[in-house]
Amino acid sequence: MKVVRIVSGRGVPLKRSDVDTDQIIPAEWLKRVERTGFEKGLFSTWRDDRNFVLNDERYAGASILVAGRGFGVGSSREHAVWAIQQGGFNAVIAPSFSDIFRNNCGKNGLIAVVLNEQIVNQLWIIIEDDPTTEITVDVERLVVEVPSQGLCESFEMDVDTQNRLLNGLDDISISLRHDDKISSFEKTRPTWFAHQH
Repeated sequence: MKVVRIVSGRGVPLKRSDVDTDQIIPAEWLKRVERTGFEKGLFSTWRDDRNFVLNDERYAGASILVAGRGFGVGSSREHAVWAIQQGGFNAVIAPSFSDIFRNNCGKNGLIAVVLNEQIVNQLWIIIEDDPTTEITVDVERLVVEVPSQGLCESFEMDVDTQNRLLNGLDDISISLRHDDKISSFEKTRPTWFAHQH
């Protein structure tokens, strides 16, 4: 997983609440063996609607998704996080997330930022007024900034998730930090134990 300290980019106002993981990436995409190509399935049902916000070319290339409350509800699927990342997004800002989805974000290097509804509404207005507005999400300082508007809002993130992002640690790299202990345990383990089925 890559190190994530600060991300800056333009935002997309996804003005929908309770967006579930099936809307983010429909179930038929879960049959794929590869971990790539999921951007084609991102919000694919909604993409059929010409007026869907991601079809608006003013937001092409934006990298921060600003959504309504309850983002990522529904079944647990890491594919939803992969689809968002492969769709070019480095952060999702919303008033609330499903716990499982938020946890999957942290494990895959996607920043999930909780800001109150009033601030999210303000961001939607700012982005719609000027789609070129730069938003910065700072994982070290735990703030979201819109310099052109003088907006600076702090957010909370648990220490473990912040540590994962700042150091680019996935589950495997966290386990490998204990490589010495694992190796010494394996050396002292009785040999007969390794051959049991």
